[in-house]
Amino acid sequence: MAVKLETGPLIEVLRNTSRVAVSTGSGISAESGIPTFRGKEGLWKKFRPEELATPTAFSKNPKLVWEWYDWRRGIIAQKKPNPGHKVLTEWEKNFPQFSLITQNIDGLHQKAGSKNILELHGNIWKLRCINEDIITENYDAPLKEIPPLCQDCGALLRPHVVWFGESLSSTILQKAFLLSSQCEVMFVIGTSAVVQPAASLPLAAAQAGAKIVEINPDPTPLTSYSDFSFRGKAGEILPLIDGELKIISRS
Repeated sequence: MAVKLETGPLIEVLRNTSRVAVSTGSGISAESGIPTFRGKEGLWKKFRPEELATPTAFSKNPKLVWEWYDWRRGIIAQKKPNPGHKVLTEWEKNFPQFSLITQNIDGLHQKAGSKNILELHGNIWKLRCINEDIITENYDAPLKEIPPLCQDCGALLRPHVVWFGESLSSTILQKAFLLSSQCEVMFVIGTSAVVQPAASLPLAAAQAGAKIVEINPDPTPLTSYSDFSFRGKAGEILPLIDGELKIISRS
């Protein structure tokens, strides 16, 4: 059944907007078939994060941790960006100032064609040497060796992702808050709005005067703070908004 939305007021705002920021969470990737971590079918219902996604777990058993990430890489490699990802790629070209901030590590935004992406939690396709801290890209799925080793020094490589017990990059986080505070409209897409510090980004945007647009199948703690809140999938709602924008721009 086709989704029907009252987008008129939002379209009017977007017509006069040049600075747009977008914050995405696992919901937009779930629409492409990538398992989420929370919720009824979330991965943390089946696996223990302290055994697979912490510095201690990696130090204790790097092979087990890498088997887990290699399995996930294999799943992600088969998935494709959905229409929601693709609309954001177009908006990056169409709005004079557009920023995309994501909690996702799957690389689907890049695969869709987005260029300027701020990854809060890292990227599963990047590996980091625990000795030299050098980051490299590796798209092998499965990996040729587990655990992978640095070609320069022979040390272990780890996934370039933020684990439980680790802090986000202060440089990336500062930039994320700066972009949030500078935008005129912020879209918050497919996120539970409970994971910090990402959950604070739209609040920072709102405090700076930005309009907040939430797109999510279910209400979240952010819903009451949003100027526009749409219940549904990003892959359906974003194309509808984009279509209305294109109609207006041609008129």
